[in-house]
Amino acid sequence: MAKPIVLIAEELSPATVDALGPDFDVRSVDGTDRPALLAALADANAILIRSATNVDAEAIAAAPHLKVVARAGVGLDNVDIKAATAAGVMVVNAPTSNIISAAELTVGHILSLARHIPVAHASLAEGLWKRSKYTGVELYEKTVGIIGLGRIGALITERLQAFGMTVVAYDPYVTSARAQQLGVTLLSLDELLKTSDFITIHMPKTPETTGMIGTDQFALMKPTAFIVNVARGGLIDEDALYAALKSNRIAGAGLDVFVSEPPTGSPLLELDNVVLTPHLGASTDEAQEKAGVSVARSVRLALDGELVPDAVNVAGGAIDPSVRPGIPLMEKLGQVFAGLADSPITSIDVEVYGEIVEFDVNVLKLAALKGIFSNIVSESVSYVNAPLLAEARGITVRLSTDATSSEYRNLLRISGSLSSGATISVSGTLTGTKQTQKIVEINGYDVEVPVAEHLIVMIYTDRPGIVAIYGKEFGEAGINIAGMQIARQSKGGQALSVLTVDSPVPDELLASVATAIKAELLREIDIVDA
Repeated sequence: MAKPIVLIAEELSPATVDALGPDFDVRSVDGTDRPALLAALADANAILIRSATNVDAEAIAAAPHLKVVARAGVGLDNVDIKAATAAGVMVVNAPTSNIISAAELTVGHILSLARHIPVAHASLAEGLWKRSKYTGVELYEKTVGIIGLGRIGALITERLQAFGMTVVAYDPYVTSARAQQLGVTLLSLDELLKTSDFITIHMPKTPETTGMIGTDQFALMKPTAFIVNVARGGLIDEDALYAALKSNRIAGAGLDVFVSEPPTGSPLLELDNVVLTPHLGASTDEAQEKAGVSVARSVRLALDGELVPDAVNVAGGAIDPSVRPGIPLMEKLGQVFAGLADSPITSIDVEVYGEIVEFDVNVLKLAALKGIFSNIVSESVSYVNAPLLAEARGITVRLSTDATSSEYRNLLRISGSLSSGATISVSGTLTGTKQTQKIVEINGYDVEVPVAEHLIVMIYTDRPGIVAIYGKEFGEAGINIAGMQIARQSKGGQALSVLTVDSPVPDELLASVATAIKAELLREIDIVDA
């Protein structure tokens, strides 16, 4: 019987090939040679890549036997996940391979800024001896502000506390108990910016976090403060950063990531008070080896038909066909649940009702957690690290099943508690022969809304004229309402309205609508394809 063909399209560590073992026909191709790549894909069952090989819709179409695309690293910008999913091709990455390397690079940037190491080296290389010009500052007894207290943020905390630094953090999804466990004080973003001597960002890049540090934020910082970003390009507004550095509004900055890479022509390259590196967060021998070995193991699991924890688009493995359609729905319910949370989550209950409970539905709990954390943390979220992310934040997670489902054949529900004492919930089901994904409950209100990319959820006191108010506001702003449903529990009581809209809604417009109708809750939830 012929061995499955595994294609290696870029240079990977010898340990990667060793991890594949002898059960595969391992072939090599230059992934940047497009004709050679497409020809080699014709027989491939799996392909291992790094960042240089583009696995787009054309490449997937050229690979009729392809089962898995494995990216030896974190980023997946060079893989068309939607096309892969449509073709039934699993996409896997190595989400935890570079966290130590990224944390250490962050500390390196902080030390380089504090002691002017790069510019002092350049001066000495020019034959100059200017000791007094490069007088720096100690880290000892300084305050570092960490924006995003996830796994990388926690590693940085541990390392900088060893320098005798005080650590404060901003993370709306971390509980005070978790922060206390780490020895960190939670602050609002504004408070963190005002009090920190060093600031480092470790947030996911979303529409809400893009440009989150701009002119207004630099105005709050100390003139002696330094800021570092090794997470995602665009979290810092680069034009505002240049202005702040040029005018000495802040003391310096360290960047490993940029809006456009490479940052050719960026005015930041002209400044002496900025340290720039070419996206080196994962560029260590150890991180590359961990990534290669991790995805090699995932390829083995995928081709053996086992559950692949690091799959980013489909769970794969020994999952009953009756359960599989619920996986993407549960991920999307998780995104809605996270969008409804206005304070840190303390507990999560994943509930499954109906006939599918006769099968193993543990993967639905993983899918719920993956959806919840997808827009909360800076790391790539997978089935294997989602439970770890919950554990790291002190979140209790429970799965319950019940074969009885009164209204629907099967019902999936996520409920939970927040640190504010509030409880939230969202339920969904699959209907019809096309298995249409629908939301059927939000916070106790019965609705029936198809899952859409952009949802607006609002709660307000039921009275005449509300629909006209927000219809007018959205209409004047050019926001098209594609669908709408209103639910209430009693006449004249609280009402919940769910709108599906065709485009994102700016925060200022949401605030205007909330003021106009005096809504208690008004938020947009953007859902990405699971």
